[in-house]
Amino acid sequence: MSTRPGSAPAASSAQSSGTADDSRAAGRALRDAVAFDAHGAWQPEPDRPDPVERVLAGNAGRQERLIPLRMAESPFAFLRGAATVMAWDLAKSPSIGHNVIIDGDAHINNFGLFHTPRQEVVFDLNDFDETLIGPWEWDLKRLTASINVAARENGVDAAGRDRAVRSSCAAYRAMMAQLAQMSPYDLWQMRSYGSAGRIDTPVKLDSEKKATIEKTVERAMKRTHATMLAKVAEPAGKGWRVKSDPPILTELDAAEKNHVVDGLKAYLQTIAGEWRMMLERYDVADVAHRVVGVGTRAYLVLMIGRAHGDPLFMQVKEGIVPAAAPFVPPLDEPYRHQGRRVVHGQRLMQSSSDALLGWTTISGRDFYVRQMKQIRGSIPLDWLHGATFDYYAWCLGLLLARAHARTGDAALIAGYCGNSDKLDAAYAMWAERYGAQTVADHAAFCAAISVGRVPTA
Repeated sequence: MSTRPGSAPAASSAQSSGTADDSRAAGRALRDAVAFDAHGAWQPEPDRPDPVERVLAGNAGRQERLIPLRMAESPFAFLRGAATVMAWDLAKSPSIGHNVIIDGDAHINNFGLFHTPRQEVVFDLNDFDETLIGPWEWDLKRLTASINVAARENGVDAAGRDRAVRSSCAAYRAMMAQLAQMSPYDLWQMRSYGSAGRIDTPVKLDSEKKATIEKTVERAMKRTHATMLAKVAEPAGKGWRVKSDPPILTELDAAEKNHVVDGLKAYLQTIAGEWRMMLERYDVADVAHRVVGVGTRAYLVLMIGRAHGDPLFMQVKEGIVPAAAPFVPPLDEPYRHQGRRVVHGQRLMQSSSDALLGWTTISGRDFYVRQMKQIRGSIPLDWLHGATFDYYAWCLGLLLARAHARTGDAALIAGYCGNSDKLDAAYAMWAERYGAQTVADHAAFCAAISVGRVPTA
């Protein structure tokens, strides 16, 4: 999944062959080709597809009856599920033409707390279903649009929305400038810790911000495989089974369950040998279907340790073609397996990925596999108000810059972004305009449900 179309698959970056100073100069020169103001000048194209049709077409092949479950809840829920709508819009937006490995779905809720293999809690991007090679601007625009829409739902006024987006962009610019001066080795060692007593931030936290973060970390630390066992499983004879909880958790027939178990055997070959040996000390107790996202197939696998009877939950989730795939060059052959694409993108962008992250194929469909409780939680959006919201948006800008710098030319991006707040103002304008469009698109989606145009569960 190289960042250079047509090259051999690699985890290498797209760094310039010149010096960092050369890259910065090249970035500054690109301001003449793509002015900062151009990023804020978004408006619907005359031929913009109907958003409802885009959602329905983008979800063809998924479990369509599940699509409306979450998307109809609010404009933010619609934004989360309508990556295909936004991908079309982003493809029409200005870019300096520098590709990196992007998350593809870097909205505000796709950042969270999770455990590293060393059992430290870190804060980072945590969803990579849409990852691919594309313009860095696309991630920053999806992030800033989501900040605006989430702020709307929290009752934040236009001035507050503008301030939060500017905060995120300013952090992205500042962090990218810092990373441009850092060696690749040091960049790869960067972590954003969330453990109690290790809130690692470059600014001093006031009591309100610190309390919000510590409250989230405390809640996340309580979520373990053992606590999940008591919540979603029940004794069955001498073993355990997942409790049926429709429509979120439902039973599988024996044939489908066997297909999943067979897929796990192939998955084992995609993780490191020491972790493969560890997993071989667990047996599959049960497999259930679990609703996630907007209709992608996913399974919850309950495994029980042979010696100690300890639980281990795994998620087996279908890898789908990214929404932005039609607008970028095709990936190299190995990464056209959608599960492998997700895994490789996550390993490159995250500061410390799940050691059990791997991929497989089940009944001809691509899947990736990860720990269910390796991801521990995120800060609830309704906790975010005023300065706390601005601070959180600022943190997300930092994290996104670090993720992009791992596969892109940080000096070139930093050179383009510059030191002034002109780019921040442009993105704030973009986010306000796209936020209003999202509200309108959500209303159209709900209207389509009410007349039966969109099937419901």
